[in-house]
Amino acid sequence: MKNIKAFIVICILTIMTVSSSFGKEINDSMALNGIKEAKSVFLIDFTDIKTTAFYLKIIQGTHKGFVKQGVKPKMVLVFIGKTVKFLSTKQDEAFEMENENELKSIQNSIKEFAKLGVRMEVCAVATDVFKIDNSTIPTQMNIIADGFISLIGWQTQGYKLVPIF
Repeated sequence: MKNIKAFIVICILTIMTVSSSFGKEINDSMALNGIKEAKSVFLIDFTDIKTTAFYLKIIQGTHKGFVKQGVKPKMVLVFIGKTVKFLSTKQDEAFEMENENELKSIQNSIKEFAKLGVRMEVCAVATDVFKIDNSTIPTQMNIIADGFISLIGWQTQGYKLVPIF
């Protein structure tokens, strides 16, 4: 009889523990404790268009997550390397046909970031290296002289680096 009572108590406690864990809100309250504003600079350096499109959506989710949790996001996206090729509004016809969905997703993300007030910077060193005409970069984006200098400047101003590559 004692074993049955102990078993029942253990089962009830287990059920209570499991059910209460399902009811917990998933958030970042411990990390965001007391924070009213979050300053971040994302270093974006991908060699793959699908990865670029995917992570731009993820970063949008990060922005929304901050807002949902009562923190004002101040975000800067710095694009360097081959990634700048995927930002251009003028693509090679074959590349555009192969990657139509990703290119549309990237352009939509750029528009959404602009609406959210996210600063987007494109490294002129990279556009030069990859032969991208700066006039084909969307107007919502800022062409900057050097992505590395920009990253150092933002970090010196208190922005936290989030490297994505």
